[in-house]
Amino acid sequence: MTNAVEISNVIFQWPTGKTPVLDIPEFSVGTGERLFVSGSSGSGKTTLLNLLGGVAVPDSGAVSVLGTRLDKLSSAQRDSFRADHVGVIFQLFNLVPYLSLVENVLLPCRFSARRAAQATATDGDPVSAARRLLSRMGLSSDLFAGRSVTDLSVGQQQRVAAARALIGAPELLVADEPTSALDEDARQSFLDLLFESVAAEGQTLILVSHDRRLEAMFDRHVVLADLNHAAIGQVPE
Repeated sequence: MTNAVEISNVIFQWPTGKTPVLDIPEFSVGTGERLFVSGSSGSGKTTLLNLLGGVAVPDSGAVSVLGTRLDKLSSAQRDSFRADHVGVIFQLFNLVPYLSLVENVLLPCRFSARRAAQATATDGDPVSAARRLLSRMGLSSDLFAGRSVTDLSVGQQQRVAAARALIGAPELLVADEPTSALDEDARQSFLDLLFESVAAEGQTLILVSHDRRLEAMFDRHVVLADLNHAAIGQVPE
């Protein structure tokens, strides 16, 4: 199995910090793998995802995603790479309230010609791709056409966020505490739908959460404190 993600000798410290947030000698994720990363609040989980998405760069070390060294790219190049190749599901969804469900899902295609082209190749056009993904997530256009995302339940909003991350089949999908606002039934339903979509598209999934109940659903589970030397001495959950 080739690796979708490879990290070596990475150190990251915030400019105002006195000690590193991350100190990871080695870390890799196989292509097509579903990886669960757990850790307590403040352990660096979100920072790790920011490095993988090119939002942040390490102070030293190498971050390779899909064979590209993100730490060697300019800020604009990292933004372009993320738009083309990385789908992100945020903890707080980050949906645009004045846009419809379909318009929210289409946002990545506005910033990435590659993802728009991929959506067109698979579904004929990006709008059809957005409707298909929403339908797969249980939000058919017949029932939800024209509705604002503010009219949806928390669980439904998270499904829209997942469809937005999936459109255009980015090779890497990263999810930051995506189930933290969901009840047990909604959490299980959301993950079932997410896994179904990831399997259909052959994507690599990295999901971070403090909820250890999720680990059995993934191919592999990593405790961030075991990777991150900067976390030594932290009290585990």
